[in-house]
Amino acid sequence: MKIKETIVVEGRDDTAAIKRSVEALTIETHGYGIRPDTWDLIAKADRTTGIIVFTDPDHAGEQIRKRLLERFPNAKEAFLDVDAATASDGDIGIENASDEAIQNALAKARGAAGSTEESGQSESLAGTFTQQDMFAWGLAGCEGSSERRAMLGKTLGVGFANSKTFLQRLNRLGVSRREIEEAIKGL
Repeated sequence: MKIKETIVVEGRDDTAAIKRSVEALTIETHGYGIRPDTWDLIAKADRTTGIIVFTDPDHAGEQIRKRLLERFPNAKEAFLDVDAATASDGDIGIENASDEAIQNALAKARGAAGSTEESGQSESLAGTFTQQDMFAWGLAGCEGSSERRAMLGKTLGVGFANSKTFLQRLNRLGVSRREIEEAIKGL
């Protein structure tokens, strides 16, 4: 599997896991303290190949993802669920995931709503969800909503998050109402 975009990861172990799983270029942030020359490299990749932000499914990874998306709001995003990224010793990271899990996450990578037509989604179908939708689908405010968000996030490739962040992702990443309703039927 070849990935045309440059994948932005946290460190060298993530790069090794990506390279064993797919054919792709990577840029390492080396954690939260991203150096100016690394920002420049990411900006160049964003202008030329496009980028996929693929960080660990932990607090540090989410903070790095947030910083990257502030500068590159049209970047695609790929997500691994925590179970797929957790080693037997409890360490969480992309480097712990199987080749198949990494390939699936990258195959489901999504860009900001309206930034790409690759998904075949029309902009009018995306970015229209409210907290009421989250309640109606059982993704917030009821018993088991956290588990339902985790399963739906894995199915849609948008990762796990609390209800507020999950709603923001659905809207930002151009998920269609039809996609969500089909995925919910399968839960």
